[in-house]
Amino acid sequence: MGRKVTLFTGQWADMKFENLAQTVSEIGYDGLEIACWGDHLDVQKAARESSYVEKKLAILDKYNLGVWAIGNHLAGQCVGDRYDPRLDNFAPEKYAGKPDEIQKWAIEEMQLTAVAAGNLGVNLVTGFTGSPIWKFFYSFPQTTESMIEEGFDRIVELWNPILDVFKENGVKFALEVHPTEIAFDFYTAQKLLDKFDWRPEFGINFDPSHLIWQGLTPHLFLRDFSERIYHVHMKDAAVTLNGREGILGSHLPFGDRRRGWDFRSLGHGDIDFDEIIRELNLMNYTGPLSVEWEDSGMDRIYGAREALNFVRDIDFKPSELAFDDSMEK
Repeated sequence: MGRKVTLFTGQWADMKFENLAQTVSEIGYDGLEIACWGDHLDVQKAARESSYVEKKLAILDKYNLGVWAIGNHLAGQCVGDRYDPRLDNFAPEKYAGKPDEIQKWAIEEMQLTAVAAGNLGVNLVTGFTGSPIWKFFYSFPQTTESMIEEGFDRIVELWNPILDVFKENGVKFALEVHPTEIAFDFYTAQKLLDKFDWRPEFGINFDPSHLIWQGLTPHLFLRDFSERIYHVHMKDAAVTLNGREGILGSHLPFGDRRRGWDFRSLGHGDIDFDEIIRELNLMNYTGPLSVEWEDSGMDRIYGAREALNFVRDIDFKPSELAFDDSMEK
């Protein structure tokens, strides 16, 4: 269909922004989904310093790249998560071990992300919300219904003021439905949208790789939430259960062949992208297809190039006529 193909820069944050822009341009991508970490985007500077924004846009222009979304998953996680020391990795070092300070920083960071997006000429931010109840996903010790309701209500309480700033800046937020988030599958996504009263500033960043290993059918998720799909990640995953390996991953790192599932570069997993493109066509989705490249068993430059070709090949246009029209008299 000719949708723009972008690369999410989150997994490339070890590279300087301009070096990555040059590499991605040479591979042939149309643009970047810019992550708000590494030196790729400092949202405080982007929200407050016009010269900083001008420099970022100049780099994109130099390499003939566009930007249609920015991603701030790390700060978003810190807004709603129940604290443990892993969050110290996402927040400034001076807040390490200080849950209240981390959350306060994260809320301000997400509000500034909306301003930064507007300054860049972007109307969409992808990211996470965090979850105060993910640790309760297995109901032992027993998890009460009231604990779940309180968790969802807490996310709404924390995020509505953030979304108010998004609204003021003409920017929307797209939650990547994802295990460890408050919304991680069909029913939790439906529940969260209901809790937010379906306010238009809050939608979904569709990533099929997080659905397939849970047993969900990704293109049906698209169909059910078509009106709230604001952005699409192209990422594959493979389920490799053989009677010994578990679907929960056994606390094994990504890339370990003993895992029951793992992320794969596009076309190397179990996701039916043909059905996804058909569904996107029916939805009239015209936004970017953003490659989030994660495959511990493949060189990332090779993978990024191959993934681009995969998306270009699979992104077919819908038919403009019924195949049997020519049979009419």
